[in-house]
Amino acid sequence: MKRPKLAGVFLFVSCLLVYLMFVKRHYAVFSPDAASPPSHHRHAAHQDADDTSASDAGRSFQYGIMFDAGSTGTRIHVFKFQIDDNEAPSLAHETFRAIKPGLSAYADDPEKCSSGILELLEVARSSVPASLWTRTPVVLKATAGLRLLPGDKASELLDQVRALFLQSPFLSGDDSVSIMDGTDEGISAWITVNFLTGGLHGADSPTVGMLDLGGGSTQITFSPQDEKTLQTSPIDYIRSFQMFNNTHTVYTHSYLGLGLMSARLAVLGGVDASPLGGSTELVSPCLAPEYSGSWEHADVVYTVKGQKAGEPVYEACLTKVEKVLYRKVMKASEAADVEFYAFSYYYDRAVDVGVIEEKDGGYIRVSDYTDAALRVCGGLSVSPQSPFLCLDLVYISVLLQELGFPPHKQFKLARTINQVETSWALGATFHYIESLKGH
Repeated sequence: MKRPKLAGVFLFVSCLLVYLMFVKRHYAVFSPDAASPPSHHRHAAHQDADDTSASDAGRSFQYGIMFDAGSTGTRIHVFKFQIDDNEAPSLAHETFRAIKPGLSAYADDPEKCSSGILELLEVARSSVPASLWTRTPVVLKATAGLRLLPGDKASELLDQVRALFLQSPFLSGDDSVSIMDGTDEGISAWITVNFLTGGLHGADSPTVGMLDLGGGSTQITFSPQDEKTLQTSPIDYIRSFQMFNNTHTVYTHSYLGLGLMSARLAVLGGVDASPLGGSTELVSPCLAPEYSGSWEHADVVYTVKGQKAGEPVYEACLTKVEKVLYRKVMKASEAADVEFYAFSYYYDRAVDVGVIEEKDGGYIRVSDYTDAALRVCGGLSVSPQSPFLCLDLVYISVLLQELGFPPHKQFKLARTINQVETSWALGATFHYIESLKGH
């Protein structure tokens, strides 16, 4: 009778050992790697582990949270990166959520922005493992909407967000909430594109240039290969930064006021300031001669009209556009030889004229914008697709030539690369994480 009893004890001990080994292995798999974020950042001071990464079945992961506070809404990107030794990280997952309106809508009552920010922080809490909250940086970068606000109103909104970030369980510091300047926007978008196309994965990997046409500003960024470009460009057009153990030097500039909506206002004859009456009339040869309608820009409603039929619309509009752009843009000679991706309104207007499919993107030449402008301006009637399509196409074709691109130059138009949005948010997250390493 003793043998079955011994067998039972042996079975119980075996089960206990297996269970303990499982618990130990499970703990080891999900416990964070060692190495701690800089102690000057809140939430980091009392951590034993020194890294924003965690091991998952033998792989290391790191998270970053980026709030994109734009003029029309606030968007959150929660990025999950897979970290491999001595290699650039790869993007394992992205969680995205957007809310409206933008932060600038709360300029007169900053506390009211709290509920939206808290809603997005909740998205972050549910996307990042709780064990990594204190090692995951949370950053908000505001763009055009806050740039246009009076300084004190913008500061109050940013202070409100900063307080909410400090109360959150995530890693935040004094530099976690800021207004992004146009140059940083251009560099961050360039990092995003080259990360997604593989240009940042080694010191010798070829990179691509980036063209972005927003509403208020337009950016050009590329990595010059010709020493002459570095020597002849204005000093503030050349920027160097560290990324994934490599130094990158780029030519980059943001032209504030030359985004499509600001330029449209200038071409129509308006000025970037609210008219005294709150409404004003603009007459332009870039619109169909018999057209009359309203257009809202920067909270001002304009009455816009076409001029009476006279000289051909395209030629008259071209003259207006050339005047607006005269000596405002610098040619980047080497840019003509660099492969470029183009985004935002470059993409949208190419879709409008049927050069590319909205979902798929594709390629376009400078001359395609010019040809489309000639066609649209020449066939203007009262109810075209958009009353401003002629103006927008003329503007884009002239802008690209002023930037130094010949008519035959071809660009790649893309909204996403490998199903990831080509915005500045991913690049800005990398840039911020890299900056933490320097502390």
